[in-house]
Amino acid sequence: KQQNASSKEELFELIKKQAIEKLKLELEAKKREMFADDAYSRASSKGSVSAAFREDDKLSAYQTLHRCLSDVAVMASPIAPFFSDQLYRDLGAEDSVHLALWPEARAEEQDAALESRMGLAQKLCSMSLALRKKESIRVRQPLARILVPVLTDAQRTEVESVADLVCAEINVKRIELLDPKSGVISKRLKADFKKLGPRYGKQMKALAAAIAGLDNDAISALEQSGSLEVELADITATIHLDDVEILTNDIPGWTVLTEGALTVALDIEIDEALRSEGLSRELVNRVQNLRKERGFEVTDRILLSLDGPDDFKASVAQNIDYIRAETLADDVQWCTIEGAQVEELEPTLSVSIAVEQSK
Repeated sequence: KQQNASSKEELFELIKKQAIEKLKLELEAKKREMFADDAYSRASSKGSVSAAFREDDKLSAYQTLHRCLSDVAVMASPIAPFFSDQLYRDLGAEDSVHLALWPEARAEEQDAALESRMGLAQKLCSMSLALRKKESIRVRQPLARILVPVLTDAQRTEVESVADLVCAEINVKRIELLDPKSGVISKRLKADFKKLGPRYGKQMKALAAAIAGLDNDAISALEQSGSLEVELADITATIHLDDVEILTNDIPGWTVLTEGALTVALDIEIDEALRSEGLSRELVNRVQNLRKERGFEVTDRILLSLDGPDDFKASVAQNIDYIRAETLADDVQWCTIEGAQVEELEPTLSVSIAVEQSK
């Protein structure tokens, strides 16, 4: 529901910020493209279409997507008249998009608190995915947890409200919230000479050294208030959050990223249970691709045949219910398969897969 409402909030912002009168057509077209793609991705995400997703929530997701695409078709009509008209009609409209009224943003339907929560969720997801990419850990590989230091009670409440959504998007089991003074994550500051240099001139070298020497308590104070006074020999310098770069020291078994006042630490230790679950997800992905290649309908039941090493068999056995449910497999059998599709699930693991429609 939060994702659906957030899409609507962004739609209102897009409506209000029209710039066609300024002939910024390329920029406006890109905004519409990015918004439509984002709205579609949210509505068709794993959570929105899974069996566990409640029917009323699923209907809400589809209705939100329809509203977003319909209004985007109207707003894009001056830029892409033929495509917009086709999209508008494909969405069920009887008249041309060029006869439709221009959408209006309704202030009474906007929710600033919701926008803030969803902005935080998107930031947490993007930072976590960046850490995965840095460590070359694929998204289908589940991880145990992320750590997020929270600076205020309000931030704690916001993170807790989107924790389930973030965990589902980045494929981690849980989010653990930290007191920034706990000392678990060590930070340091680096002065931005381009911003501070013009203000402090000859004293910049001393200021940079003082900034680099600030401890975690001072850094936490800067993150919470947005500014901090730094005592030098002759003056008291005032620095702001955007005057410095916050750097973090990696912890053994973790990788850490800080952007502004937000820090995320990703647990990159993968035990056997997590690895087995990751292999099962990779297997499901390959089976779904085979289903598409064979032209199976989404609801077709299948018989799944596999061949691989013993450790892979153990992984499948541990996650057999998940595999059957996701692939609609009535039976999973182990055998030597003539002419089977050989798929690489890991750089050192290839398995044989065959699917056939259940009779």
